[in-house]
Amino acid sequence: MSQMKNNQNSFSDEELKKKKRISLIKTLIWIGIIIAAIICLIPFYSMIITSTHANSEITRKLLLVPGDRLLANYERLVDVVPIWRGFVNSLIITVISTIIGLYFSALGGYGFSKYNFKGNPILFAAVLATMMVPGQLGIIGFYRLMNEFGLLNTYWPLILPSVSNAFALFFFKQVADASVPKEMMESARIDGCRELNIFHRIALPLMGPSLATLGIFLFISKWNEFLQPMIILFDQELQTLPVLIASVRSQFNVDYGAQYVGIVISIIPILIVFALFSKQIIGNVMAGAIKE
Repeated sequence: MSQMKNNQNSFSDEELKKKKRISLIKTLIWIGIIIAAIICLIPFYSMIITSTHANSEITRKLLLVPGDRLLANYERLVDVVPIWRGFVNSLIITVISTIIGLYFSALGGYGFSKYNFKGNPILFAAVLATMMVPGQLGIIGFYRLMNEFGLLNTYWPLILPSVSNAFALFFFKQVADASVPKEMMESARIDGCRELNIFHRIALPLMGPSLATLGIFLFISKWNEFLQPMIILFDQELQTLPVLIASVRSQFNVDYGAQYVGIVISIIPILIVFALFSKQIIGNVMAGAIKE
């Protein structure tokens, strides 16, 4: 009897030690997550706070306490560049490019995934090979081509290349392989559905979460694009937001306060897009985890 009692006591001690060890591990994990979150958020927080300070303070130290120069910085910003015009220009280019890029990349990826036409592997490898070439290498040829077409100082050179995005096409091919069953396509064909309708009514809805995920990355990439708008667009009224923010400077120095206000304005659409589609991203990740 006493032996059984001793065994029970030792068992409960082991359970208690195990619970304490698990609790300690969870506490350490939570501390690590909180530290990582603080490290990630401090630059973002500092960027917003810096926009409320004068240039002399910005150049001296890291600012973490709000200042009182936000309105003065904003007034200098709108005096130097048409910031809200640039905001609208960036929004038009980014939204159209993202929609076009998503649609044609999904269509191309679906085609490579579901149709075994002649030369499919070679053509797909050629598309992937373009990912290895930095875009900056072709900027001179791209400029001359747009000049030949008479498209300089227009939005077309910034929007039309979105039709062919090698990474997005590769991404959607993998998505179509995993989420669009051939049996559903065969059933649709038997019911008399045309090939393009199969893509629109069956494949595209099945790839919906992936569209939201990649859409955010395409949106952010196009929104922050700097080099091509700076080279292609000459008229300040047509310029995009990143180029206008970079051009905020006085005769002898850079106006950091005004630039930080412009940066804060520029992140608003990104935050809105992420807030709208964050559920789809998480749902896509969870779906992938369950499939695995």
